[in-house]
Amino acid sequence: MHPLNRLAILSTAVSLLFANAACASETVNSEYQSLRLVNVVDGLDHVWAFAFLPNGDLLVTERSGNLSRIRDGSALAVSGAPAVTARGQGGLLDVSLHPDFATNRLVYLTYSRSNPDSPGETAVALARGELDGLRLENVEEIFVQNRYSGPGRHYGSRLAWLPDGTLLMSVGDRGSDPPRAQDLGDHAGSLLRLNDDGSVPDDNPFVNRDDAAPEIYATGLRNIQGLMVHPDTGEIWATDHGPRGGDELNRIEAGENYGWPKVSLGVNYRTQEPYFDYTVRHKEGMVDPVIDWTPSLAVSGLAALPEDSRYAGQWSGNFLAGGLRSQQLRRVVFRDGIPVHEEELIRGSLGRIRDVRVGPDGILHVATDNGGGRDGIWRLEPAR
Repeated sequence: MHPLNRLAILSTAVSLLFANAACASETVNSEYQSLRLVNVVDGLDHVWAFAFLPNGDLLVTERSGNLSRIRDGSALAVSGAPAVTARGQGGLLDVSLHPDFATNRLVYLTYSRSNPDSPGETAVALARGELDGLRLENVEEIFVQNRYSGPGRHYGSRLAWLPDGTLLMSVGDRGSDPPRAQDLGDHAGSLLRLNDDGSVPDDNPFVNRDDAAPEIYATGLRNIQGLMVHPDTGEIWATDHGPRGGDELNRIEAGENYGWPKVSLGVNYRTQEPYFDYTVRHKEGMVDPVIDWTPSLAVSGLAALPEDSRYAGQWSGNFLAGGLRSQQLRRVVFRDGIPVHEEELIRGSLGRIRDVRVGPDGILHVATDNGGGRDGIWRLEPAR
């Protein structure tokens, strides 16, 4: 299904980048400039996330549980990662470096883990450890979702650091019981805010409520798999999976409810009807998305180009959202805080786009999640 933006205010232009993934480099065209798609590493399997190390190496997670250090196009195994339960959509998921990584060497990893008392149930967890070359040392699990459940899907699991040094972590609704996303006592279907040791910041919005999990920062979210803190404004932005249709781009604010499953523009997979009898398209007191993608983009990975971007001036400040089933990178243009234009990039040429990040050099990087050892990381460079 090829997603089209259904917002009337958007003027969508399609520019497909037919790059050959088998080539190390391919020059392609987009609006306003030519681009070069350059392979950084290939031969990986179900890549979920990557992070840039200060020396130019990359840390990469594969859902199977592998943590690798990428150097000069080769994947070097990193030992010491936590044990994961790799089934369904679960496994080793996001990776992020502490803001003070240069001095403390701390790496943060999210993953799915089994309930020791009921192995068929899982929860999403967060661990940190100190990177020493090709080994993680002093690894400690610092957070576990407060309810184990099945099935093995909708883990969320994206991480992003706020300027105050606290850590955002998404937790999906876990798939089997969507109304959990409206229960403030349940981490499922929420965005959490943690201190760097996994403890609760004392200014979280629900910290003084007896009926709420104090880690929750925002709720009513289905499965955030794109999360960023804007490099210029400090705003929190997230892309959230809808059911069939109803994928969302949301500006996240403390204490707000983003509606799922009471509000959705998507429909039930089987019946094509609203997801629940009570699901509506808008509800007072719940935040509407900035963008609704129906049909679905199948969102994963989100980044923003800074205003001083190395790309053409028309790209400065644009958002880049990855698509899984849609197999594309979507460029979103804002004017005065309103999305006014979109362009579809690299649709189908690399397969499923799992992660999108801007490197320290200002260049966009994307990771693929196709399986079968066909995955890798690519740089999207200005060709001139």
